[in-house]
Amino acid sequence: MPVEPAPSAWSFGDPRRFDLRDDLVGVGADLEPGTLLAAYRNGLFPMPSGNRGDPMYWFCPVSRGVLPLEGLRVSRSLRRSVRNFEIRVDTAFDEVIAGCADRRRPQGWIDGEIVTAYRRLHELGWAHSVEAWRDDQLAGGLYGVAIGGLFAGESMFHRVTDASKVALVGLVDLLCDERAGQRLVDVQWSTAHLASLGVVEIPRERYLDRLARALAVPAPEAFSASDRLGT
Repeated sequence: MPVEPAPSAWSFGDPRRFDLRDDLVGVGADLEPGTLLAAYRNGLFPMPSGNRGDPMYWFCPVSRGVLPLEGLRVSRSLRRSVRNFEIRVDTAFDEVIAGCADRRRPQGWIDGEIVTAYRRLHELGWAHSVEAWRDDQLAGGLYGVAIGGLFAGESMFHRVTDASKVALVGLVDLLCDERAGQRLVDVQWSTAHLASLGVVEIPRERYLDRLARALAVPAPEAFSASDRLGT
């Protein structure tokens, strides 16, 4: 079971009263475990400004990207690729987040402060990696935060073609249990690539309604034990 950290010293306010014209809703605070969990429970997530020394930015997008579990699009070629990988959970979290933080990646945004903060969340049982392995080598994966029925995806990476997509298929498989209809996969913002996989946008208010319901749902069993899923 995850360990609940000390509560945050910060308040994020009522997200339903945020400006409906702006995704950026806060600046400052810290990345203590209690602060991060409070943020996710209120529909927010952090991102660095990109300028050294600047405070952290906090976002609650006006149009939120979510992946309906029943809406995941698996192409014929991806379905073939899935058979070539093994999915593991939480066996290489540090390596996954390091892969996602690789500065050689286009539009990389994950800095050392973010890496340290999410490693702490992982140690407490809140942040998880879903990994695609081939020939006993990590080929790609994703990481995010699981709170009840919410999985807030943060980033994904691949070293082998299709490996990150296979990890996403693995995540959806993990979440498709008897509570699937109440679960929520948050991807922050939609992109053309994510939309091709089934991600859709919903208004902030609708996201917050779904978030409240998802938080009341138990987390999937797979996130309480490692190496649970193989494909």
